[in-house]
Amino acid sequence: MSWITPHKSLDHKWFVAGVLALVCATMPASAERANIAVASNFKPVMEAIEPMFEASTGHDLVISSGSTAKLYSQVRFGAPFDVFLSADMAHPERLIDKDLAIANSMFTYAVGRLTIWSWSETTSSLEAMTNPATRKIAMATPAGAPYGVAAEEVLAHYGLTDAVAPKLVLGESIGQAFAFAHTGNADLGIVSLSLVLQLPEGEQGHRWDIPASAHTPIAQGAILLSRGADNDAALAFLAFLASEDARQIIRQYGFETP
Repeated sequence: MSWITPHKSLDHKWFVAGVLALVCATMPASAERANIAVASNFKPVMEAIEPMFEASTGHDLVISSGSTAKLYSQVRFGAPFDVFLSADMAHPERLIDKDLAIANSMFTYAVGRLTIWSWSETTSSLEAMTNPATRKIAMATPAGAPYGVAAEEVLAHYGLTDAVAPKLVLGESIGQAFAFAHTGNADLGIVSLSLVLQLPEGEQGHRWDIPASAHTPIAQGAILLSRGADNDAALAFLAFLASEDARQIIRQYGFETP
């Protein structure tokens, strides 16, 4: 199965080789700055990748995180971003259609996983969702949050949609949904595995990892925005993000890589 977007028949290895060649050919004499819009679920990974990138290139990154839908809206209304790391492929494709992004720059940088998480071992399971003692279940909203769409598919896959609906507490993003469960405002959460794995050792609570077969793959797309087309820092960052060094970090945080 290919994780590359169906919008373009772009091969991942071809893209990486092309961007690396472009970056080497246009290596700047001085460092530049790139503004990166990052889906909230990927923020912890960016915090690990950013210093490595800056140390190896001399470029500077300015990171802004939020829900994919909110970041997409900001790009549409002129926010000064150079690169968009979405939590899905659909929003980058829409930016291509609106001539706000460079079509041939899009590639899948990570594939997300979902888990059922709770502080309590007794509520970190599929069965706990229908237990009367479980009163609130947090997940991202399907309206604009890709992880919410996947969580909705999980509920349908296991025939839990109607039983769970009255218990749902929806977060604007997967980060907010995780916060609901982490602070105890929800008994459990259908959340991103990556957000659980970033917790300090010994404070990761309990989880049941949802099989990937229970939902559509959460392929996350990176794209160069039109504003960043001539920004050497943006080009260098995309090349770094597709490198094996970055991919190793991405996998350490609970994502798969294509």
